[in-house]
Amino acid sequence: MVLNQATLKRDGVQDYVSLRTTALVIAAYAVFIVGYLLLTPELTFEAWKGLFSNLAVKAATIVTLVCIMVHTRIGLWQVLTDYVKSSTMRSVLGFVLNLMALAYVAIGLFVLWGV
Repeated sequence: MVLNQATLKRDGVQDYVSLRTTALVIAAYAVFIVGYLLLTPELTFEAWKGLFSNLAVKAATIVTLVCIMVHTRIGLWQVLTDYVKSSTMRSVLGFVLNLMALAYVAIGLFVLWGV
């Protein structure tokens, strides 16, 4: 049985849709946070703690963190394949930068659930 190699990899349409979807989620979350900042008369630690202790805000933050990671991974892959010609350097940079994106999400979750 012969497998088509193209079916085992991402395609441009999937990347395009993923980038646009994650960008919309990130933008919606940013609008929510900016709206909260503008509408809160006095911004204190208790106000922030009250906002992020809400389960819906925690869920939205988790979804946004994962969207940031997906957006970053696709963007880094596109930039690295376009501008880094050495496959070894591209692999090392891709690994390190993807590890940083994963660490960003892990630290975000640690901070978020610590509230």
